[in-house]
Amino acid sequence: MKLLTYPLFAALLGLFALSMPAHAASPQATFNDLDGNPRTVESFIEKDKWLTVMIWAHDCHVCNMEAENYAHFHEANKNKNITMLGLSIDGQANRKKALGFIGEHDLPFPNLIGEPQDVMRYYMMLTGNQFYGTPTILVYKPDGTLAAAQAGGVPPEVIEKFVNDNS
Repeated sequence: MKLLTYPLFAALLGLFALSMPAHAASPQATFNDLDGNPRTVESFIEKDKWLTVMIWAHDCHVCNMEAENYAHFHEANKNKNITMLGLSIDGQANRKKALGFIGEHDLPFPNLIGEPQDVMRYYMMLTGNQFYGTPTILVYKPDGTLAAAQAGGVPPEVIEKFVNDNS
């Protein structure tokens, strides 16, 4: 793995590029969309677009601080080469609170909801690393391979630079 550098955040964030071969298949896990339909993260990957996934929880302080930045990021890039997807770890027991988070922050991108242990297991299968908490950012290449993963808030401009440098 290589460490991406960004002057202020590099030491704190350590956004790691994953050295996965282009042919490596990502493990798939099924979560639910907000209507209760089963969906995979991979089903949101679009041709010629990178997918940024924000794993969040309704009661995560940093998630609440960063959500609107990711909403703006999605709006600025959705017609370009990057889309956003949210993945809540709130589980069905906290579905109403998750919906409240989405409404409060007026999130314009799709969101899935999963049980905490399922999301953590998915992350560990993808990265080979322990899940540290929310927010966590995943960045997928247009071919569906995972390009980067980072626990903690990642400034949208860092994601944009990473995508542009690796496109």
